[in-house]
Amino acid sequence: MPDCLFCSIVAGTVPAFRVVDTEDGVGFLDIRPVFKGHVLVVPRPHVSQLTELPASLSPGYFALVQRVAAAVPSALGAQGTFVAINNVVSQSVPHLHTHVVPRTKGDGLRGFFWPRTKYASDQEAQSYADRVRIALE
Repeated sequence: MPDCLFCSIVAGTVPAFRVVDTEDGVGFLDIRPVFKGHVLVVPRPHVSQLTELPASLSPGYFALVQRVAAAVPSALGAQGTFVAINNVVSQSVPHLHTHVVPRTKGDGLRGFFWPRTKYASDQEAQSYADRVRIALE
């Protein structure tokens, strides 16, 4: 879809800090992360929400999400991850995306009142993307 930001990222016409790019989907850093290293995983075709994901794409897509969820803690020294999908409400881009957020006990994340942070620079963001990408290899 030409007006979809995530479709443009998948197509490579909009830059993003990619961590993985496969036939099943693309993972890239959230530009407004809950915690640094917060990855968004999107399917390649435009799908607005989880309920519209074709069953044929589900196994590959969720296997990719699972790989990212395993890579983030080892790449970033986190204890685990928070994995979430919004459907319509709180979905700032209407393209299915799964949040993989690094978590550490005592990190301050409570319920769904997520504090947001920023990367100090593009170089810092790229370093987080590189670390997760390396862990996925």
